[in-house]
Amino acid sequence: MSSSFYPAPLLRHGLSMTIYTTLRSGSNWTKTICHKEPSYQDCIFQGANGVPLFGRIAISDQPQGTIIGTYGITGNLDNQWFLRLLGRKGWAENYAMVLFDWRAHGKTAELSPSLTSNGLHEGEDFVRIAAQAKAMGCPAPFWFTGYSLGGQLALWGVKATETLSDWGGNLPLDASEIGGAAVICPNLDTNRSLSYLMLSPLGRYIEQSIAKNINNLAWRIYQRYPYSINPNAIKRANSICKFDEELVIQPLGFPSVEDYYRASSPLPFLRYLTKPTLIIYAADDPMFDPSIISDLHKACKDNNQVKLLLTKYGGHVHYLNSKKGQKLANDPDVWWAWNRVLEWFLLKS
Repeated sequence: MSSSFYPAPLLRHGLSMTIYTTLRSGSNWTKTICHKEPSYQDCIFQGANGVPLFGRIAISDQPQGTIIGTYGITGNLDNQWFLRLLGRKGWAENYAMVLFDWRAHGKTAELSPSLTSNGLHEGEDFVRIAAQAKAMGCPAPFWFTGYSLGGQLALWGVKATETLSDWGGNLPLDASEIGGAAVICPNLDTNRSLSYLMLSPLGRYIEQSIAKNINNLAWRIYQRYPYSINPNAIKRANSICKFDEELVIQPLGFPSVEDYYRASSPLPFLRYLTKPTLIIYAADDPMFDPSIISDLHKACKDNNQVKLLLTKYGGHVHYLNSKKGQKLANDPDVWWAWNRVLEWFLLKS
């Protein structure tokens, strides 16, 4: 367990940390750091199978590397303050920054009717974005990052890098130019964690809230591309599982949602990753089944390229540190997890 994360007493519970940071920090995060927003330029990348992906890119003078990141299961580049926070911190550390709306999200959903695949295509998206960012002037090493489901996608990006020579021979990018990844509270086993969420009334409420958001994503795509989605299927998609069953698994060729979740979950391939990968994970994360932790330990123990930074507290994603914790970690601000991510990139560069 990491000892440099020391939250305030009232936040030493996964649910309280998650709720507090979601409601409170979302409105005052700009006051917690002194760094300015990077000078982003909007751009459109071409992902796997030619799917257009909306992103924003900022390149400083002589950057030391490039960070490519995205967010979790819902949101967009404008409202995902935690990702924008990374953008400011990474820019201040002299990294080129590339942030993007992943498939079916934000402005990417306006460019294409392509739906999500939980990493099966998004991993290649990460690598292709790196190649195009390089052509635009972003330097190696390229680092992938994300949190929650975005962390799952970034892990798939590392996995996709390992077979780059098989599928990306026409890309102006060598696998050696991908540095690796650092992810915060990634989704690692969807079957287990969705079942875990449904065990409690609060978990079912969270699941329904997420389901409503992704259902709205589908309706927005339908409004723009009415012939790409069956509206009756959207109406039936009243849960996360039903969304994937009705809209996602058939085009991907899976006979069941369980098979799809099993195939897209990163936990089984962690032990085989060959790029430096940091996984920050909280033992009290209310979103994920606690039984995953023992398997995560084993997977990381068997692979010296993967480092697990497991904390007793932290909740889901945000890791708001106390003043005492800041001193223990020698951090410039309260954002303990992003500070560890940037520390990892520097260490492994």
